[in-house]
This record gives sequence, C-alpha cells and structure tokens, in this order.
Amino acid sequence: MQHDFSHVTTWVFDLDNTLYPPSDALFDQIDVLMTQYVMQALNLDEPAADKIRATYWKEYGTTLAGLMERHDLDPDPFLDAVHKIDVSHIKKNTELRDNITKLNGRKIIYTNGSKGHAENVTRALGIDDIFDGMYGVEHAGYQPKPRRAAFERVFALDGVDPTKAALFEDDVRNLEIPHAMGLKTILVGPKEDHPFIHYHTDDLTDFLSRLVA
Repeated sequence: MQHDFSHVTTWVFDLDNTLYPPSDALFDQIDVLMTQYVMQALNLDEPAADKIRATYWKEYGTTLAGLMERHDLDPDPFLDAVHKIDVSHIKKNTELRDNITKLNGRKIIYTNGSKGHAENVTRALGIDDIFDGMYGVEHAGYQPKPRRAAFERVFALDGVDPTKAALFEDDVRNLEIPHAMGLKTILVGPKEDHPFIHYHTDDLTDFLSRLVA
C-alpha cells in the first residue's frame, strides 16, 4: 500500500464524516439548522423545507447550491447560520493527529462547508494546527463538490498537482471526478465498489496508521 502512495505530495481531506466518524452526529445538527433556514428563507413549513433540503443536496451536490440556483440565495448568511453547532462532545484524536503529521507532503482540508466550520471542528479534534491549508465552498466560488470546476478552482488556489495527490472522502459522489483528474482516491465509510475508488476504509485513523507504519 505504501508504494501506491509514494508519489503523493499533497494529501486532501474532506471534513465532515471523514476526519470524524458519523457517530459524532454533527450533520444531524446541521440538517436541522438547514431546514430551519429554508423555512424562514422560503416561507415554508418544516416538512416542505426538509424535503427541499434533502432534494437539493441530492440534485445539486449541496443544499446551498440548489438554493442559490433556484432561489438566488445569498450564501454567506446561510453558511454562518447552519454551522452554528455544538462540538463540545467531540473528543481530541491524538492518534489521528500523529498519523496525519507523519504523512510526507502538504496536508489540506477541502470541505463543502465553510472554512470557519472546518476551523471549528478541527479545533475540537485537536488537529487544527497541522494542516497547510483549509478550503471551504467559498474558495470554490460556492460551487460544490462533485463539480469538476469546484475541484479545479480549489486545487489551483493551493497549487495541487492532481497526479501527485490523494483524496480522503466519505461521499462517493465526490470521488469520481478527482479520480479522472489523476488523484488517488480513498472512500471513508461504508464500502462501495466503483472503478474510481482505489481504496476503502471505515476507520481513517487505522488506515493512516498502516500507511505511515
């Protein structure tokens, strides 16, 4: 496995449900806040707003992208509101910190959330100071993964050579385009078999432990 990553000079990490497990349930909070925001912004009841939240996520890549394209929603107030979550239950992960630190090359975060959200969550995990860059959807011009233009914009900002990069991501939709761009792809979460997934793990810390051993 180490040989397959010997060419990698940039390690790209998604944030939510990748650097921490889904059992931490941060997205449960975010989904509630998104639904509340949609209710207020579009003057809808909760069931209708919740349906729009889920439908736009599926059709556009993120709920925000759908709201922007269909309703001309201002993205920044939305991002501020939906990321006001409680992270006090998140435990610091010293083993994850050590393993990421041992990776040779740059380490960056790229999330469909905001940079502020990434800073908040990584601070709770105790890993906020080990990354060379953190990029949110705002750095992609509010275009969401899995759009190729979003990846291209963020990678250009950081100077990432896709043929010398690896991506850890929990959403399988966000791995196909990076694979086509030349990245080594690792699905973090339930296993799925697709030709654009090089590796799979349901435990990022364990995977990295074996990679840096």
